[in-house]
Amino acid sequence: MMKVRKTKMIPSMSNDNDLTHHILPNSATMVGVCIMVISIVKGMPPDVVNYFIDKALAIDCVLFMASALFSFLSIRLEKTTLGLERWAEVIFIFGLVSMTIIAVIFSFEIV
Repeated sequence: MMKVRKTKMIPSMSNDNDLTHHILPNSATMVGVCIMVISIVKGMPPDVVNYFIDKALAIDCVLFMASALFSFLSIRLEKTTLGLERWAEVIFIFGLVSMTIIAVIFSFEIV
């Protein structure tokens, strides 16, 4: 019988930026998604819900842009950039959560 050697996975503290390489393209994609939804909302008849969705998505777009910027800086800077990567991650997650809330409000017309 073959023995399987178990190893512990220890997170690397090196500056290989694995996470930030995923955040950068996805943040940029989400900026495009926000712009697309804003253009769809602008084509609908104006009302209070569409007004708030439009403004919330614009703020969400800025969040994703900030996440992409922090991610880009984390890749490009020579020194240890774990702080920038952490900020990119936190802002990206916050943007995703807010976009999900906006989508639920938009879909179910809660407001």
